[in-house]
Amino acid sequence: MTTPPTPAASPSRRWLLLVLAIGVLVAALAIWYVAGLDSVWTDDAYVNGNVVQVTSQITGTVTAIGGDDTDHVDANAPLVTLNAVDAEIQYERAKSNLARAVRLARTEYYQVQQLEAEVEQRHNDVSKAREDVRRRSQLASSGAVSREEISHAEDILKNATAGLDGSRHALAVRLAMVDGTTLRTHPDVLVAASNLRDAYIALHRTQIYSPVSGLITKRNVQVGQRINPGVALMSVVPIEQIWVNANFKESQIENLRIGQAVQLRADAYSRSVVFHGTIVGLDAGTGSAFSLMPAQNATGNWIKVTQRVPVRIQLDPSEIAANPLRLGLSMRVSVDTTDRSGSLLNRKAPTEPSYSTHIFENELKDANAVVEQVIAGNEGSGPAAVSLNQ
Repeated sequence: MTTPPTPAASPSRRWLLLVLAIGVLVAALAIWYVAGLDSVWTDDAYVNGNVVQVTSQITGTVTAIGGDDTDHVDANAPLVTLNAVDAEIQYERAKSNLARAVRLARTEYYQVQQLEAEVEQRHNDVSKAREDVRRRSQLASSGAVSREEISHAEDILKNATAGLDGSRHALAVRLAMVDGTTLRTHPDVLVAASNLRDAYIALHRTQIYSPVSGLITKRNVQVGQRINPGVALMSVVPIEQIWVNANFKESQIENLRIGQAVQLRADAYSRSVVFHGTIVGLDAGTGSAFSLMPAQNATGNWIKVTQRVPVRIQLDPSEIAANPLRLGLSMRVSVDTTDRSGSLLNRKAPTEPSYSTHIFENELKDANAVVEQVIAGNEGSGPAAVSLNQ
């Protein structure tokens, strides 16, 4: 039994299918073109963030390391410990010097009081000697007092006057050291107090703390190493403080505005993971303009190269917390340019620091507390000490 042959499609039906396919393709192209008018995209985008270096402010030998690469660390957590023996000796010496300076200053104030009393005594001696000369001179005409006795009284007056002048000069010398000051504002006390602050801060800095919270990376310090100030010991990356730098072609930035919405996908995650962000600024120039060796285009052999402008995109913090990103990861960026009411450049200066650390705020405060403790323990008590500080 044979199968009957299938009737061939008519030419009109084939033309209808071809026209329908072309129409669908044209419609798809039209939709893609219209949608593309209000969006730009690039895959030349990378995750960027702060790499906070941990450095020492003093010279020292490393005795302990508090964290290693990939470890999480909180702000103000100890990271590196330096040998503190020399700093402790300097600190104790500075405390002793301040105590000694306070006591010597007290001695100078007491000497001023002593010389003031001596000047008063010498002044009384001069007054008494002058009165004796006057009385004897009145009695000289009657012969009751001899000329020799008058001459002796005059010598006593001269000696008393010279003694008064000497005491006044000695008082002036002492006043030159303390005049216009109190015990706490005496120059020697101020110098010793400054030296104690330096010694205390140097001792405090033998413990190096993390400036921010984040992940440790690039550790290049070892136990026993002798380090110098300013040398990077390790870095801390605050993962929550990251952004994306998207490099758009110069032909794509015409409709880019600050505040426009952005969708991003990371190569490190599947396409179902979508990040959302906002344009916060366009760079002041192209990448090549700020490179180490900018292009020299004023030459005979010139080839045009499309330039790219870095665009900074702020990410949603909650999405970063759910799907952490690492510095340097590749991103695919699509910007919705429908709303073009935003500005092209940032015109407002920041009113607060963009980034800051608070781990150094109490260094001087704690040092001042130590200075106050030493001064209070050596300035004495009682009416004499109170009068010195007034």
